[in-house]
Amino acid sequence: MSRMMTLVAFLQAQNCSNLPGSWRHPSTMLDFLTPEYYQRIARTLEDGKIQMAFFDDRLALPDLYTGNHAEAVAAGVRAVKMDPSTIMMAMGMATQKLGLGTTYSTTYFEPFHVARVFATMDLMLKGRAAWNIVTSLNSAEARNFGQVEHMEHDARYDRADEFMDVVMGHWNTWEDDALILDKASGRFADPTKVHRLDHVGTHFQSRGPFSVPRSPQGHPVLIQAGQSGRGQAFAAKWAELVFTIYHSLEDGKRQYKAFKDMVAAAGRDPSKVHVAPACYVCVGETESIAQEKRAVIESTARDVDALVLISEVLNYDFGAKPIDEPFSDEELAAFSWHGFRERVIHHSGKKNPTVRDFINVSGRGTVKEHTMFCGNPKQVADQMEEWFTAPACDGFVLAASSMPGAHDDVVRLLVPELQRRGLFHLDYEGPTLRDNLGLAKPRAADWHAARRRAAE
Repeated sequence: MSRMMTLVAFLQAQNCSNLPGSWRHPSTMLDFLTPEYYQRIARTLEDGKIQMAFFDDRLALPDLYTGNHAEAVAAGVRAVKMDPSTIMMAMGMATQKLGLGTTYSTTYFEPFHVARVFATMDLMLKGRAAWNIVTSLNSAEARNFGQVEHMEHDARYDRADEFMDVVMGHWNTWEDDALILDKASGRFADPTKVHRLDHVGTHFQSRGPFSVPRSPQGHPVLIQAGQSGRGQAFAAKWAELVFTIYHSLEDGKRQYKAFKDMVAAAGRDPSKVHVAPACYVCVGETESIAQEKRAVIESTARDVDALVLISEVLNYDFGAKPIDEPFSDEELAAFSWHGFRERVIHHSGKKNPTVRDFINVSGRGTVKEHTMFCGNPKQVADQMEEWFTAPACDGFVLAASSMPGAHDDVVRLLVPELQRRGLFHLDYEGPTLRDNLGLAKPRAADWHAARRRAAE
């Protein structure tokens, strides 16, 4: 089979998409506090054979800009943050093949809890679940979980590596054929195929045995979005789908190759790790219609959107700094998201960028944050095909500019053109997310064998 694109819808359990001004779009539906809103989107995505939808998340309402939440709430800048795993399950009940992922933090939860939540969701979705692994970003999140300050960047990833060891250990507690379910003999399961973890490490102690058997896909698919050097090393070790941000095709080609080399160096098959940059798709029946749509989308942005969101992700009040005053080395070193900081330094060409540089280079809060493919279906497919065949990616994370209209347009106008070109599958390959991403089902017995070898 020829190489096929992976398409992933980028969702938020809030009043807007990742584009904060999307709630202001004339066509956006505002029933985001209801299950119908998300189920409507899910059915559309499944009609288009989209492999997966996943939810980003933060564990705090944005309140760093100007030192409180007033600006974010007044402007509706991601002012609602519901639990996305609950919404994901509501979407799962309205679909049969669409993969569904959600974000859980390795900084503010315990491994056993996360392992149990996702293993259960994966069973209830019959093997369609994915976990987007994050280390969280800012002090507002820390204070919601009884801590004063957020952990330092590299320390968060050190904790996350051990977190993953524990979660994977619990997910592999039950071997694939452990269940017997023989009423006549009274044998429920084979106890020799159910293992205790007995993990004692730097950050965690977790005994087990785990209480949830294996799902039809073995265990949930792992998503990660590391952009810094430490984050990329983490993704190369663990991730099966990597969500990234590229500023240009050339930038993407370089980063794609470098990351695939890191995956190989980590002893993994690079072809089994999907790299998908975020993009906006603005597609219309004609080019002029698409350009009119783009103008409406761009008109929804406000300056406050950018300032609130940059403050949130960098854990710094951007309202406390003159817009054209360079940040000091000490201030830059304190920023929470290193990959974001490094991207702005690189593309601004300045060792010490200003607030204005962070706004202009990042495009945060506007469609400029991600690449936009705009035009009629053939034009948009041409642009995506160029990226895919370069290669700069294995597919795309589709960010929405209005809800559900952006997803409707992709399914109605773009997907048929990609299918006509043989770039996107005509139907789902199977019932599990791993089937539809071309990923083999992991075997618990293989994990235990590898663990025994490592101990020898």
